[in-house]
Amino acid sequence: MKNDKLVSIITPLYNSERFVGQTIESVLAQTYPHWEMIVINDGSKDNGPDIVRQYAAKDKRIKLLEQPNAGCAAARNHGLREAQGRYYCFLDSDDYWDPEFLEEQLRFMAEKKAAIVTCSVRRVDENGVAILSPQIVPKRMTYYDILKSCNLPCLATVIDSSRLHDIRFREELRNLRDDYALWLSLMKQTDYAYGNQQVLANYRISSTQVTGNKRKVIIPQFMVNYKVEKLGFCRSLYYLVHWAWNGYKKYRK
Repeated sequence: MKNDKLVSIITPLYNSERFVGQTIESVLAQTYPHWEMIVINDGSKDNGPDIVRQYAAKDKRIKLLEQPNAGCAAARNHGLREAQGRYYCFLDSDDYWDPEFLEEQLRFMAEKKAAIVTCSVRRVDENGVAILSPQIVPKRMTYYDILKSCNLPCLATVIDSSRLHDIRFREELRNLRDDYALWLSLMKQTDYAYGNQQVLANYRISSTQVTGNKRKVIIPQFMVNYKVEKLGFCRSLYYLVHWAWNGYKKYRK
């Protein structure tokens, strides 16, 4: 039986000793107190797990799970199997939230009577300094909108597990567009996802990350459209072109 007030925060951990403390501190600072933070050590080779253990010893809402290195999709699925909350969030170990994130997102979800909500994101460098301009999410999105531009940032999205089923990351995608595939699967179960335009989350990027990551995921992006969603070659290519153009625009400003 899921706890109706509880938010399960699922955090894969792999060699993030530099940032994971700030991630946890941002959860501890939340104005909404009903949460559990499930950190999954995905075979880290640094001191990140020891940092998590220190926090877990002080606050029982923080739990550390262990697994051999299998990638973030497997780690998130591990966390999902242990989650006790009605609501799920996926916060990576180098990202962090503003203190009002959970409270505002749950209020927004209730207001919209939504199964999936997200919010706008501040983009920061390795030192937490804002770079570019915030990514402002659309107010409302459909399945077809997500195909053209995936405006459901993992760290900013909250889902209501009581209204959705088969919430699982596809491990066979080997951590490339597994989150995108999940959002598409969930969007087929609801009419809309809603975007809170408040900036409530912080996504950490490096100056070399954007171009390299986009090039790396072009083929996986197409294959999710073609093989997983079975859209056919032409439609898969059509949505890929939209996604690439919209992604280029996101990182120009």
